[in-house]
Amino acid sequence: MISTLLVANRGEIARRVIRGARTLGIRTVAIYSEPDAAAPHVAEADRAVALRGSTSAETYLDVDQVLAAARATGADAVHPGYGFLSENASFARACADAGLTWVGPAPASIETMGVKHTAKVLAREAGVPTLPDALLSGGGTAEWARAAEDVGFPLLVKASAGGGGTGMREVRSAAGLADAVRSARAEAGRSFGDDTVFLERLLDAPRHIEIQVLGDAHGHVVHLGERECSIQRRHQKVVEEAPSPAVSPELRERMGATAVALAERLGYVGAGTVEFLLDDTAGDFFFLEMNTRLQVEHPVTEEVYGVDLVALQLAIADGEPLPFTQEDLQPTGHAVEVRLYAEDPAAGDRPSPGTLHRYRHDQDLRWEDALGTSGEVSAFYDPMIAKVIAHAPTRAAAARRLAAGLAQAEIHGPATNRDLLVAVLRDPDFLAGATRTDFLERHAGLRTPEPATPRVVHLAAAVACTTAARREHDPLAHLAPPGWRLLRGAPRPAITWEGPDGEVVPALEGVGLRDVSPDGARVTLDGVEYRCRVAHHAGVAYVDDGEGHSAWREVPRLPAPDAAAGGAGPVSEVPGTVVEVLVTEGEHVVAGQKLVVLEAMKMEHPALAAADGIVESVHVAVGQYVEAHATLVTLGAPE
Repeated sequence: MISTLLVANRGEIARRVIRGARTLGIRTVAIYSEPDAAAPHVAEADRAVALRGSTSAETYLDVDQVLAAARATGADAVHPGYGFLSENASFARACADAGLTWVGPAPASIETMGVKHTAKVLAREAGVPTLPDALLSGGGTAEWARAAEDVGFPLLVKASAGGGGTGMREVRSAAGLADAVRSARAEAGRSFGDDTVFLERLLDAPRHIEIQVLGDAHGHVVHLGERECSIQRRHQKVVEEAPSPAVSPELRERMGATAVALAERLGYVGAGTVEFLLDDTAGDFFFLEMNTRLQVEHPVTEEVYGVDLVALQLAIADGEPLPFTQEDLQPTGHAVEVRLYAEDPAAGDRPSPGTLHRYRHDQDLRWEDALGTSGEVSAFYDPMIAKVIAHAPTRAAAARRLAAGLAQAEIHGPATNRDLLVAVLRDPDFLAGATRTDFLERHAGLRTPEPATPRVVHLAAAVACTTAARREHDPLAHLAPPGWRLLRGAPRPAITWEGPDGEVVPALEGVGLRDVSPDGARVTLDGVEYRCRVAHHAGVAYVDDGEGHSAWREVPRLPAPDAAAGGAGPVSEVPGTVVEVLVTEGEHVVAGQKLVVLEAMKMEHPALAAADGIVESVHVAVGQYVEAHATLVTLGAPE
């Protein structure tokens, strides 16, 4: 039996596995990189081992360091979570060779299903419907073009290894094929160490449906219904639910039986997910891939089926039979999960690493947090802050509870996608079940929803509470009213504040204030009272009122001497690693030309020329880590 479990992961999934193991009386071991030294999963495990380095490749993907941590702590089993080494067959074998129990399927199953184009071959042999595809060998553009014609447009260029939308490019016509193949290959090689790509017919606006399967070492395989994961950005899931509003009991049985048949053909042992694309207008579904691990969205299945998938993984790894049959598994109610990310939907979902000053929420929902009540969203890893899950008797009730819980949370620091998530959960089309993979494209306005509370209310609270805080901590300010002036008759200086919509000079006529303190105020506008909570962090006033939230900063009257300093060229929008430098000194460039590509938080970030010019100097090299706002290239005026 497993006695000490090393969790080869970080963030919310590491915390989830640690909790699951603790309920079974299993000791746990955490591993952590240098940026994660103060992370909650480290403190929550019984033992912890530091890894040398900061990046994923240096730490959580370093098999030798992970195995050394297992030896040092006497661990007898390894749970890989998801991502990192979870679908690495070589790591699974290395664990077995080291005498460790691998909490997952056999290495052969991982290997077979981990390469997407070979997985499709096995799926066809098992009678699973698939879309047309073509593997691209080392041939040139002419060969690629012929393969594309056979597959048909529109199509996807897809990395054969890995997942999560990495190494995937959409191509609508032959003109964009070559660039898409090269870009997908480069990203796949960096991310997975395998630059193999293939082409696959693209279904426009299908539903993304996946079936959870479980198999034990005694030959029993069952499915636990479906999850719908259609609402996505960059081919990565944002909202997941179970059951799907588009899947009838008959279709569930058919899709479930197909997934079980595939798992049985594999001799699959452990938890896995078979993913399909569903054309719900015709009732046809097609195999997409199989993930041989626990999924990010597994909690919605747990809520609806009343199971603990982590505990089941551990039991299966210990050789125990499944405790139920297919007939025992019936869904109850509805569950919805959202992924709370540190990213800015209004800026193309750009990651926003940085300090999370305050992170508070109620316990009415299921929060799978990556961080504690504060912490650092690292630029080295995925920008997820938490998964948040609601379970209720109906889909509408689950969505309503989840939206309210998100809206009421206090999240102070980096930009997040919280407002987008709340807007999605309250959108009429979502509530009607019209959730296909183009949902966010068809509802672009949800990225910048109207504020739940009038901006002037929060601005009034920010100004009043900042003044109250200043008076409380500054003896001189305590004696003077706000806006005091030195000379009789001198005009009161205009104070500018910066908020969600830019800079503004407060005009608070018609706004009433009561019970003002540094921590909050009651603000009245047009006869409606709003109870605002205010917190101050690093010169910013964060305002929450239960439905709305915003951040405000008093703009200094005199800018810092170096505020306008900087090179005449693009700067890094986020901290990251340089993966491509596409220009050299003396080269002529045109506006919009890609100069440098950074990789940060599982995304590529191209730096473009703002205008025509000549490259005077290149300040970075491939492999170099740069901080946010660092000048990458200096451009001179064209001759």
